[in-house]
Amino acid sequence: MLAGPLAAEEIATLSAVEVRARVENLEGLAVSGSEGVVSGQRLAAVPLQRPAEALEMVPGLIVTQHAGDGKANQYFLRGFNLDHGTDFATWVAGVPVNMPTHAHGQGYTDLNFLIPELVDRIRFRKGPYFADEGDFSSVGVARIDYLRRMDGTLALLTAGQNGYARALLAGSPEVGAGNLLYALEVFHNDGPWEVPEDYRKLNGVLRYSQGTREDGFALTGMAYRGKWTSTDQVARRAIDSGLVGRYGSLDDTTGGDTFRYSLSAEWARRGENSQTTASAWWLRSGLDLWSNFQYCLNDYAATGACDTGDQFKQGERRQAGGFSAAQTFFDRWGGFEVANAFGVDGRVDRIDPVGLYNTVRRATWNTVREDRVTQRSLSLWAQNETRWSEWFRSQVGVRGDAYDFTVDASLDANSGKASDQMVTPKLALIFGPWRRTEFYLNYGQGFHSNDARGTTIRVDPTDGTTPVSQVSPLVRTTGYEAGLRSEPLPGWQTTLALWQLESDSELLFVGDAGTTEPSRPSRRYGVEWTNFYAANSWLAFDADLAWSHARFSESAPEGDYIPGAVVTTANIGVTVDQLGPWFGALRLRYFGPRPLVEDNSVRSQGSALTNLRVGYRFDPRTQIALEVFNLFDQQVNDIEYWYDSQLAGEASAVFDRHVHPAEPRTFRLTLSHRF
Repeated sequence: MLAGPLAAEEIATLSAVEVRARVENLEGLAVSGSEGVVSGQRLAAVPLQRPAEALEMVPGLIVTQHAGDGKANQYFLRGFNLDHGTDFATWVAGVPVNMPTHAHGQGYTDLNFLIPELVDRIRFRKGPYFADEGDFSSVGVARIDYLRRMDGTLALLTAGQNGYARALLAGSPEVGAGNLLYALEVFHNDGPWEVPEDYRKLNGVLRYSQGTREDGFALTGMAYRGKWTSTDQVARRAIDSGLVGRYGSLDDTTGGDTFRYSLSAEWARRGENSQTTASAWWLRSGLDLWSNFQYCLNDYAATGACDTGDQFKQGERRQAGGFSAAQTFFDRWGGFEVANAFGVDGRVDRIDPVGLYNTVRRATWNTVREDRVTQRSLSLWAQNETRWSEWFRSQVGVRGDAYDFTVDASLDANSGKASDQMVTPKLALIFGPWRRTEFYLNYGQGFHSNDARGTTIRVDPTDGTTPVSQVSPLVRTTGYEAGLRSEPLPGWQTTLALWQLESDSELLFVGDAGTTEPSRPSRRYGVEWTNFYAANSWLAFDADLAWSHARFSESAPEGDYIPGAVVTTANIGVTVDQLGPWFGALRLRYFGPRPLVEDNSVRSQGSALTNLRVGYRFDPRTQIALEVFNLFDQQVNDIEYWYDSQLAGEASAVFDRHVHPAEPRTFRLTLSHRF
C-alpha cells in the first residue's frame, strides 16, 4: 500500500491494543518518524485540566497558560516558544484555528471551544516536509477530527473545587441516510485565584454526516462564547514582599470576552484508482482582551505618577473563509506503483477592526491604533510518491503560496498594501520495513506569515513619528530529519527522530506594543523518542522524551540564546483499562528550564506535574471518575518571563521574573451515563 497524502486515511479499524496506543503503528504508511495518529479512545483515558491539553498527545508538545483560562494557551515544541500558536497549525472539524494578524499574537490558537469527548482522532505531523500543509506548520500540525457517530447519547456532569462545574449532553441519532451529531456544553470555573476567574463558557456542535472520511460528507456548525476575569503573570517581587499572595492579582479587572462561530463542509469520494477531497469553511470570531503586564511603568514615564496604570485592551472582530481541494491518482509507471496528488487551497480574512487601546478598569481612554485589514492567500501543491522496490519508496513535493495584504490604519502613514510569494520543495525517502522497522530521511522548506500590520508599518503608532522597520510578509524555514519507526518486541512501538529546523528570521509583531520587532535567524536541532508498550490486555505504558538545542545563528553582543526555548521535556504515563470495572491513568509531565534572556544569565525553573484519573464502571453505560491534578501539590510555575515593570510606589522600573503559578492540587469528580 502506498503512503501518499491520503493513504493514512485507509487505516483499518484499530485493534484493542492500537486503540489504547498514543501513536498508531503507521509502518508502511508514514513518510517521517515524527507523525502519527492519536485515537479518541486514547484521549479519553487521560486527565485533561484544560481542553487544549489534548495537544499534549502530540509527543514533545507542552501546553500551559500565563493568564486566565479563557485566553488561548501557550505552546512549546522542538525548542520553540510557540507563543499562542505561531508555527504550529491546528484544525478542528475542517476549520483552521490559527488566526493570522490577530490582535494578541500571530497565529493565535484558542482551543477552548474543543469538546474532548467528541474527538475521533488527532492526526499530527512535525516539520515542513508535507506539500499539503501551509502557513504556521513549520514546527508541526494537528488535525483534530470530530466523530460522525456516537455510541448512544452521553450525559456528563463534572463538579470540582473552586466553583468548577461542567455539563455535557451529546448524541448522534440517525437522520435519513446519515447521523446528526449534537453536543451542548455548559461550563463555569473560578480557579484557585484570589480574584475569582468566573470563567463562563457556552459551547455547541451540530454535525450531519453520511459515509466515511474517505467516501462521504460532513456538514458541521460550531458555536462558542466565553467570558472571564484573569490573573495574569505577577512580578515575583510583589509575591515575595507580601504585596499579593501566590495566587493574587495586581489588576483585578484584566480578563476577556470572546466568541467563535463556524460552518464547514467536507466531502470525499474514493474511485477505483483515485481519491478526491474537497472542503470549505466560514468563520466569525471576536475577542476583547484586557491585560496589564507592566502595571505603572508607562504611566510613570508619561505623568510621573500611577494614576491610570498600564492596562490595555486588544480587540478584534473577524470574518474569514476558505476552501481546499485535492485529487490523488494511483497508477503504475514502468512497473512502479505511484500516487500523484494535486491540491489547491485558499483563505480570506477580513478583520474589522483590529485594535490596541489604553484602558482603566476596562474603560477605554485612548486608542493607540485601530486598523482594518484584509488578508488573502492562494496555494497550489503537487506531490509524487513512488514505490521503487519492496524496501524503498520516495515522496517528492512542491508547494507555492501567494499572499496579499491590505491595511487601512488609523494612522495614514501605516496604511498600505503588501504581497509576497514563496515556493517550498519537499522530499522524503523511506527505507524498509525490515524486521518491522522503517527508516526515514526528510527535507523540506516551509514558512509562516507575519502580521499584515507589520508589512506596511512605517512609524511607531504610540508617538506617530519614530520610524519603524517593516517586515517580510513570509518567512522561510528549512528542515531536515532522520527517523525510524519500529516494533522491536510484541506490544512495544517506538519512534525516534533526529531533526533540525532553520528560520530565516524570528520576526514578530508585538501586539502588546502595537509595533514590530525583528530578530535574528535561528537554528534548532534535537531528538525525540516516543514509546508505547502494551504489557497485557489491561496495562500499558508510554513515554515521550525530547531534547532540543536552540540558538540564534547570527551572533550579537546580547547573546545567542533564544528566550523561552525549552531544552528538555518528558510526558510519561501508565494506563489501566478493563481491569474488571476499574480503569485509570497516571501521567507525569516534565517541562524543563528555559533561558529567559539572550545571554542565558536568567533561566526559568523546571516543573514536574503529576495528574491522576481513577474510574469505576457500574455497568457498560454508567461510570464515575475522579481526577486529581497536581497530585503532589507542587509549587511550580506554569510560565516565567523576565522583563521590566514598575509597581505603584516604586521609584523606577525593575527587571524581574514574572510568574504564573501552576494550580495547586485540585479534585474533580465526573459522572457519565450513555442511554
